[in-house]
Amino acid sequence: MDRILAAGGLVWRDRARTELLVVHRARYDDWSLPKGKLDDGETFVGAALREVKEETGCDVALESWAGETFYRVGERAKSVLFWNMIAAPGAVPVALDTGEVAEAKWLRVADALARLNYADEKALVERNARR
Repeated sequence: MDRILAAGGLVWRDRARTELLVVHRARYDDWSLPKGKLDDGETFVGAALREVKEETGCDVALESWAGETFYRVGERAKSVLFWNMIAAPGAVPVALDTGEVAEAKWLRVADALARLNYADEKALVERNARR
């Protein structure tokens, strides 16, 4: 069975990494990091940058590798590769892909950790935040 491949970003407001951009997905009623599946022929980095733009409206600069999450979706395995990204100065989050994302907002790291629904994403944030 084929693995589902996806990519996303830990989008930091600035290099201090004290505020993180998180998204609320109405369909699942959850809070998560912006991410999504690769399109045919797309690279992981390309997908990560595209998904972040679609889900948050923010332009970002790729900073560094953040890590990978792995879980099952039904009978299929899913791998999500994440990068640390720095938002363009003054970036105001807005959910462009409203079919997927209801809200995108900046949260301080502690608040993001409290809001995120998935333990693997929380662990990524903890490993990558500078507190």
